[in-house]
Amino acid sequence: MTKVIPYRGAIVRVISFQGNHLVESVKSKVFAVMCLLTVGAYLATRHWSKPPEHAPGGIASTHSFAPEFSLTDLSGRKLELSSYRGKVVILDFWATWCEPCRTEIPRLADLQNKYRDRGLQIIGISLDDEPKAVRAFYQQFNMNYPVAVGDANLAERYGGILGLPVNFVISRDGRIYAKHAGEVDISLIEQDINSLF
Repeated sequence: MTKVIPYRGAIVRVISFQGNHLVESVKSKVFAVMCLLTVGAYLATRHWSKPPEHAPGGIASTHSFAPEFSLTDLSGRKLELSSYRGKVVILDFWATWCEPCRTEIPRLADLQNKYRDRGLQIIGISLDDEPKAVRAFYQQFNMNYPVAVGDANLAERYGGILGLPVNFVISRDGRIYAKHAGEVDISLIEQDINSLF
């Protein structure tokens, strides 16, 4: 025999089972489901949002040296990573349609202004298909650093860029010091570059 009754604000079912009464609360089921969802969210977050990748000694273990590239920037000049040896470089992979990129780019422009004289150089690599959209974005956001349009091949050379933005902090000798994937607090990038000056 099963009977549904209200009990302390919860809907409960009293089930008769060999003379004993078992109270099964909907609240306890909801609580159990919420616990499982919380644990699942924690594990997913822990797996997919990793902190910046630093290796012992300050150099990232995934790429000892940043892969070289030669592109043409939006003003038609040759843009080669090797020409920035001796500077701390933030290599920023982004796209015009990326909302976190729209938030981050003005902050990167501020960093460029603040640390230019200490040897910082930011380089933007857009992963858009159309240079025309990138040019309009560049002007709209008053970007004060070189920007070029990259491609899947370049993204793959940097370990595969699966989400945007992705920033690589590169030391004066051309080694990858840190990688930041996704929207990140700009102060973390600032800490990285300050440790390389």
